[in-house]
Amino acid sequence: MKKIIFAAIVAITLVGCGHSKQGLSFNPNDGQEAELTMPNGEVVKYTAYEHLYYVKNVEDTAYQYLNVYVPEGATRSTPILLRTYIGGYMAAKARGPQAGDATGRALKEGYVVVIPGSRGRNSVQDSTYTGRAPKGLLDLKAAVRYLRLFDREMPGNAERIIIDGTSAGGAMAALVGATGNHPAYNDMLAAMGAAKEKDDVYAAVCYCPITDLEHADMAYEWLFNGTSSRQRSAQLLPISNQLKEQFPNYINSLNLKDWDGNPVTADNYIDLLRKELIRSAQTAKNAGADISDTLGFSFNEERMGGMPPINGGKKMALPTMRAPQPQRGEYVVGLDIQRYLNYVANTQPLKTAPAFDTKGVLGQRASAENEEFGGADGSSVNFTVYSAYKNGKDLPKEVVDNVYLMNPMNFIGEMEATDGKSKAKSEHTLAPHWYIRHGARDRDTGFPVPLNLALKLNEAGCDVNFIFAWNRPHSGDYALDELFGWLKSIM
Repeated sequence: MKKIIFAAIVAITLVGCGHSKQGLSFNPNDGQEAELTMPNGEVVKYTAYEHLYYVKNVEDTAYQYLNVYVPEGATRSTPILLRTYIGGYMAAKARGPQAGDATGRALKEGYVVVIPGSRGRNSVQDSTYTGRAPKGLLDLKAAVRYLRLFDREMPGNAERIIIDGTSAGGAMAALVGATGNHPAYNDMLAAMGAAKEKDDVYAAVCYCPITDLEHADMAYEWLFNGTSSRQRSAQLLPISNQLKEQFPNYINSLNLKDWDGNPVTADNYIDLLRKELIRSAQTAKNAGADISDTLGFSFNEERMGGMPPINGGKKMALPTMRAPQPQRGEYVVGLDIQRYLNYVANTQPLKTAPAFDTKGVLGQRASAENEEFGGADGSSVNFTVYSAYKNGKDLPKEVVDNVYLMNPMNFIGEMEATDGKSKAKSEHTLAPHWYIRHGARDRDTGFPVPLNLALKLNEAGCDVNFIFAWNRPHSGDYALDELFGWLKSIM
């Protein structure tokens, strides 16, 4: 039986002028003055409120709390940046602001910064694995509810929460943004003693989100199957071929539309992807990048018909670029996409096949994602029909249910986005604003995964700012001028 540590241990600030609600607490007098030196030498002063437990029934004291950092001059109307440091679906401790990432920049810009801890696939208490799916997501939703519960007592505007994450953290940011107030999570949150508040957010910043896990293997092989890396592997190629063949049916099932509202199908998907990579290269070239034609791109002095405009589509929010317009000979007009994918695969080795649900296939060990969907006993499991079949098994209902709860694609399109002013059609609320980035040479998941997420959100009526960031590997919190310029525009 799991050990539960009740509110008697958790409520550490129930004295003085502290506030207690629903067994949770916040004391505005408990802040500690501190400062952060930025890379340019500027000193940012702030007040720190740390170790604030966001659920009443704490199962893991190492992770289930958050830290709040309030810069000088912040008020109750100040936006809140909630930064998760989840990576690899592992547990993440609540840490302090970092001068070199979005937390430090947010403090400098006057935002309230919140850094929550959260359980993950590796968190253990008394030999029990406390953070298997969907526990990490539940912790983040509970953190949002805590901020809403004490919105009046705490600086920062809980109606203007921006969640930021990278990799698995990017996936979690997407999940928080896509599942706001969804009833599917209510019973689990109630059992944790989360505040009885809303858990939707205003914006989601998703860097290279490792998401849509039940379809990520097929997307990966569809993308990289033709590379020399896959083609010369006699062992992996049959698996790659089989997974690749599953992707067209999935794409057609999504009923996607491009930025101009045209249907996206398996027949034209490669053309869409080519246009997005050309847009990435053109945006970089506008900013002064030197792009070799050895990568597969072709150039012309004039933009050719049929090529995407350099500033993207009609509905999509555009990257904030302070760059000159192309000069003669600078237009990117074509792409040999197979040549480009070989370049990507040569910059770092591709993942195995399957890329995510590896357990037992060709005798491979369990992946991080196999552990994420495993049990409290520390076991790992298959989570896709394909890999389970390869192991002669069916997927247990509990695994199927958890996989569903951990995929933002399943929750987009149920209702239209709301700006927080109009009444939602149901309790479920999509974040109205999205900033999605994936490196143009990031091979940690296939390019279709973030692109599909962006297209589906766009069709649901969200404000989506998406691009494949040129020449970026798997990384996050880059181009902060661009990010904070976008944040300023949506405020």
